[in-house]
Amino acid sequence: MFDRLQAVEDRYDRLNELLSDPEIVNDPKKLREYSKEQSGIQETVQVYREYKEARAQFKDAKAMLEEKLDAEMREMVKEEISELEERIEEFEARLKILLIPKDPNDDKNVIFEIRGAAGGDEAALFAGNLYRMYSRFAEMQGWKTEIIDAAPTGLGGYKEIIFMVNGNGAFSKLKYENGAHRVQRVPETESGGRIHTSTATVACLPEAEEVEVEIHDKDVRVDTFASSGPGGQSVNTTMSAVRLTHIPTGTVVSCQDEKSQIKNKEKAMKVLRARVYDKFQREAQAEYDAQRKSAVGSGDRSERIRTYNYPQNRVTDHRIGLTIQKLDQILEGKLDEIIEALIMEDQSKKLESMQD
Repeated sequence: MFDRLQAVEDRYDRLNELLSDPEIVNDPKKLREYSKEQSGIQETVQVYREYKEARAQFKDAKAMLEEKLDAEMREMVKEEISELEERIEEFEARLKILLIPKDPNDDKNVIFEIRGAAGGDEAALFAGNLYRMYSRFAEMQGWKTEIIDAAPTGLGGYKEIIFMVNGNGAFSKLKYENGAHRVQRVPETESGGRIHTSTATVACLPEAEEVEVEIHDKDVRVDTFASSGPGGQSVNTTMSAVRLTHIPTGTVVSCQDEKSQIKNKEKAMKVLRARVYDKFQREAQAEYDAQRKSAVGSGDRSERIRTYNYPQNRVTDHRIGLTIQKLDQILEGKLDEIIEALIMEDQSKKLESMQD
């Protein structure tokens, strides 16, 4: 572990030199690449240096005990040694986590796709609840949300809603939301007061840059049509809505949120690029996943990951067996407790894999 940490520190120092090199400063691509790499290892280097400083202090304190000290000073040194031992243990635990290979997508923006599944109108209403929950969470993080496409229902829900979350580190926190979300509650339309179970599916994709997935114009069929609102009513009479079809993979994306065809095409292309990137990533990861302990969030999107029980104000995440009696707060976007628990579980499984 310490050989790896020393290599990381050496690389950090080398990056400092490179970022001061006039050739690099005048090359925007390399400057951005090296700056990003340095930023990615900065915390590891800082903690490692603090760890080495604590080890040095510990060694000096142990040496002092070999000297002639009065009783009061000896007690003070022993107390300092005890405190340093605790700090060193904490540093070592943090360094183990920091050495876990970072997901290259963690710093990216997120494209969310939420669809009402089993349950008809009630499922569509629940999809709307989930959209609001994620929007509120994003707002609390200081992130921005932007609707790309939506198919609202007359009751205020969504058959489908696609939106982007723009914010540093958005994917690192939201990537665990992939899967089927189940709700148990009495629908407003239910006169008998019976509890119904409905589901909505969530797909959380990292935004892909052009350099990461190349999509050629010849591989994309572009269709335009008139936008329509709930119930098929016309939003405008121009052919502003856009449908993109990626012929090699059969991926289809529509966007009609903007009045401008150009803007709709730009938004649809972002989703198309993210879906194609996600498809290739999942295919490449399939073999690797089969050979290691599966990390949290890498399961199939049809898997039921969470239940929201309204009568008992309860949320249960089935992957980690976590139950919280705070449904009302969670629906207001207070997802931190669940997300932090999922991150910790993911990190512990990855640590286990590294030790195998």
